[in-house]
Amino acid sequence: MNSDVEIAGDPLAIPHLLPPAPAHPTTVSGFAGLARTIAADRASWAPLVRYDATTRWYHRLRTGPGYEVWLLSWVPGQGSGLHDHGPSSGVLTVLQGELTEHTGPATRALSAGAQRVFAPGYVHEVVNDALEPAVSLHIYFPGLTEMPMHSPQCSPASRSVPVN
Repeated sequence: MNSDVEIAGDPLAIPHLLPPAPAHPTTVSGFAGLARTIAADRASWAPLVRYDATTRWYHRLRTGPGYEVWLLSWVPGQGSGLHDHGPSSGVLTVLQGELTEHTGPATRALSAGAQRVFAPGYVHEVVNDALEPAVSLHIYFPGLTEMPMHSPQCSPASRSVPVN
């Protein structure tokens, strides 16, 4: 296609022609992307990690409008117990090591880089069945206000979506 119009310079460098970048995620894929961005910035989270043989260690890494980001460590044998996250949706990302997720009859091995996205009421248990410690990142939106525990006989009706 021939045209008499020539563009001088970089039109993307003109701020008013670009859509504003969102300050915070507003979609499921945006939260999954935020988790991947944080995971890739190992220098920002690795120095904070602690391991506790008596209980799972956790640290609130950051907050935003309506969401929280948590960093958790898991020594071999530690688990969450069967639970849901009340009204919160979430993204679980394994940063280091391997975790196992149990959802009723299904069991999934989650290695470093694996992500699970879940809706409110999703029932699962996360356990470190490996021989090495693991670290995970959890984003909850809205922020986590409750974590009801369930009996092992509970059969989760909710579903999660793997994100690669």
